[in-house]
Amino acid sequence: MTRICIDVRCLSEGRRTGVEEYALGLFLNLFELDKKNEYVLFLSAWKKLDFDFSLFSQYPNVKLKKIRIPNKLLNFSFWYFGWPKIDKLVGGADIVFFPNIIFGAVSAEVKSITTIHDLSFERYPQYFSWKRRLWHVFVNPRKICQTANEIITVSHSSAADILSIYGIAKEKISVISSAVGRNFCVLSRNDRKLIEVKERYNLPFKFILFLGTVEPRKNILGVIEAYNALQEIAIKEDDAELSKYKLVIAGSSGWLSAELFDEIEKSNFKDRIILPGFIASDDMAYVYNLASLFVYPSFFEGFGFPPLEAMGCGVPVVTSNNSSLSEICANCAILIDPHQPGEICEAMRQVLSNKVLREKLIQDGLERVKEFTWEKTANNVLEVLNFDMHK
Repeated sequence: MTRICIDVRCLSEGRRTGVEEYALGLFLNLFELDKKNEYVLFLSAWKKLDFDFSLFSQYPNVKLKKIRIPNKLLNFSFWYFGWPKIDKLVGGADIVFFPNIIFGAVSAEVKSITTIHDLSFERYPQYFSWKRRLWHVFVNPRKICQTANEIITVSHSSAADILSIYGIAKEKISVISSAVGRNFCVLSRNDRKLIEVKERYNLPFKFILFLGTVEPRKNILGVIEAYNALQEIAIKEDDAELSKYKLVIAGSSGWLSAELFDEIEKSNFKDRIILPGFIASDDMAYVYNLASLFVYPSFFEGFGFPPLEAMGCGVPVVTSNNSSLSEICANCAILIDPHQPGEICEAMRQVLSNKVLREKLIQDGLERVKEFTWEKTANNVLEVLNFDMHK
C-alpha cells in the first residue's frame, strides 16, 4: 500500500475556476476508483474555509490533515527556507501530489508529482496583473518542473510549452486530459428549473452566450465587436430572425474588466447585451441549455472547460483555433482566429442561420464530449501514481 499525500489547498476558497474543477472532479473519482492506497489530504488554513472538506469523509482510505497556519506565512517559509516538508506535516508519505502550481517543500526521499495546467503566464504575461506576475516569479514554476519526479499536464499544447519553454525531458511529462462532469448534459425542456434560472439571471429567450471570467485573456472585446457587426448585418439585410439574438456575457469580473464594461457602454446595441454576473455552479448547465450558441474566442487556454461543457449541453460552439482549444474541440466546433472579430461574426452568423450546420455541430459536440470523463482522467492519474512508485 502506498501513502499518497495530496495538497488540497486549491479548494479552500470554494471557487470553481478551472483548477478547482480539475481538483474536485479528479479527487472524487480517484477516491471512488482506488480503495487500495492510503490518501492523506494536506490543508493549511487559519480562517474559516469556504469549501466543505467533509465531502471526502465518505472514503475510508482518505484522511484530512489540517494545520492552523496562515497560508501566507506557510508559503513564505516554503519559499525562503524550503521548510517545513509537507510529507512530515502529514505524518509521512511516499508521494506528494500537487494538483496545481503552488508553494511547497518535500523531503528528498519522497517523490513529487505536479499538475501543470498551462504556461499562459510565460506565453502571455500581458494578460496578468503585476501581482499575479510577481507571484509566479516567487513560486518559480520552472524550478517546480525541474524538481518534480513527474509532471502531469492537461493537453498536448501545454506539454509542448513545458518542453520548449522549460526544457523538461519528454519522458517526465504525462498528458492526461481534464474532463466534463455528467451534470453538463441536455436537459428536458420541461425541466422547471430552466424557467427559474432564466428568470434568476434575467436571460432572454434567444441569446449567444459567453461564460467565463470577464478578463482580457478571454477576448471579450472580440466577442462584443463581433456581436456589434452581427447586429449591423441584421439591420442592413433586414434579417428579423438574426436581430432577435441577444448577447449574454456571464461570469465573475476579473482583472481589467472595467475596460470591457466601457466597451459595452459604447456599443450601439448595449440594450441587447446582458451581464448576469457570476453564475452559480449548480445553475451553469441550465444557462448552457438555454443558449442558442456558445462563443469562446479566448487567446489562450491550457485546457478550456467551457466549450466542452457547452457541447455536453447540446449547444453549438464557436471557439479559437489556438493553444489547446483546437486540440480539445477538434472538428466539432467552428474554429476561428481570435484576433479577427470578422471571423467570429461570420461564424456566429453561419451557425444561427444554417440549421443543417447547427444540427451537425450539436451532434458532433455530443459525441466529442463523451471522450472526456473524470473516470478516465482518474484512472490515468492513478496509473502515474502507481507507476512512479516502481521507478
